[in-house]
Amino acid sequence: MRVCVIGTGYVGLVTGACLAYVGHDVVCVDNNEEKVKLMRSGQSPIHEPGLPKIISESIRQGKIEFTTDIAAGVNHGEVLFIAVGTPSLPDGRSDMRYVEAVARSIGESLTEGYRVIVNKSTVPIGSGDWVRMIVLDGMAGKKNIDQIQFDVVSNPEFLREGVAVYDTFNPDRIVVGSGSDRALQLMQELYQPIIDRSFAEDKTLPPVPVVVTDLNSAEMIKYAANAFLATKISFVNEIANICDRVGADVKEVAKGIGLDSRIGSKFLQAGIGWGGSCFGKDVSALIYTAEDYGYSTEILKACVRVNELQRTLVVEKLQQALKILKGKTIGLLGMTFKPDTDDMRDAPSLTLIDQLSRLGARVKAYDPLVSQSGLRQGFSNVIVETDLERLADGCDAVVLVTDWQEFLTIDYAKMLTLMAHPVIIDARNFLDGKALEALGYKYIGIGR
Repeated sequence: MRVCVIGTGYVGLVTGACLAYVGHDVVCVDNNEEKVKLMRSGQSPIHEPGLPKIISESIRQGKIEFTTDIAAGVNHGEVLFIAVGTPSLPDGRSDMRYVEAVARSIGESLTEGYRVIVNKSTVPIGSGDWVRMIVLDGMAGKKNIDQIQFDVVSNPEFLREGVAVYDTFNPDRIVVGSGSDRALQLMQELYQPIIDRSFAEDKTLPPVPVVVTDLNSAEMIKYAANAFLATKISFVNEIANICDRVGADVKEVAKGIGLDSRIGSKFLQAGIGWGGSCFGKDVSALIYTAEDYGYSTEILKACVRVNELQRTLVVEKLQQALKILKGKTIGLLGMTFKPDTDDMRDAPSLTLIDQLSRLGARVKAYDPLVSQSGLRQGFSNVIVETDLERLADGCDAVVLVTDWQEFLTIDYAKMLTLMAHPVIIDARNFLDGKALEALGYKYIGIGR
């Protein structure tokens, strides 16, 4: 099938590249000329394991093109994906300016024939009908308007940064929402190679479940999924804080409750809380949507509040261990909001840097990606070191912020000799606390 993807952020680029890899003819559109040049060369503008290989192979096969010309992309595609950002506004609403601009441009560019316009961006409930209205506004004045047909589909993404390529080929489910049987049929044809698990890691599994529903329900599924996962994390963090006070170990508690099939073990890792571009934005948007309809989402508000407090907890633990932080040097292991990504959006490390700097501490940081890239130049109130020895040198405490796998194999014995005080705050409960204590560290976890 002929596909156009407008917007090449995490979702758009991964979606476009993977659809090309399974055999569709894809045109990806972005308004950033330098980014387009980079992608044309087979390189990825984002760090996502496996993505450069997918892009290069799809280019070699002639299955993917990159352009800044939205009209060319629209004229190419039978299925048009809108995959631009919907960041949070200060009041929690989703900023829909980019979606509106793209929808209007699609309307202006549509030619004779039938198209399926797909909301891949995370958009507020009711946006499907709104996008249809904007597309029709863009079509106003066309002479052949009666020969142009389109339907709008909601097709939310459930990709995890760092494993987005894997998630595309091995999804738990595919959700498509529309009032048009024709559009829904086309979407199932589009995803058939993935539904059949032709590109899955385990091809023996049954076909991927496809949830076929209406527009509003599909949009709500995305918000409800992220809100539930965020709440699950905040819940286990609240349990961890009780464990700290009563002398229980939250890792054992999480294991015990996670074995209950009604609960499950995923997203029960206590720590510094969630960050990134999705959970905070989507939970806030759902809270705002509910308020628009006169409903107060008390659980979701508590979820956000617990997450905010969890970031301050690390500072409290540092104060308990070092007493006064003014004049102390604190090292951060990891900066990105999660491992295997270069994404710094709403990263807990940024909150820590601000809080520690306000308290008069000197902050240093090391991150496997940030430290080795141009990103390291863009931060204030923190010294981004290029290696672990520089990070450890003179530190009064080190905080593990991001659970990169390489942090499990650090020479902690050598690090100990470089530090002013042997204090480690494990804000992800990721390290072997007993082994570190045997080396001479004061190890402090979360809820342990």
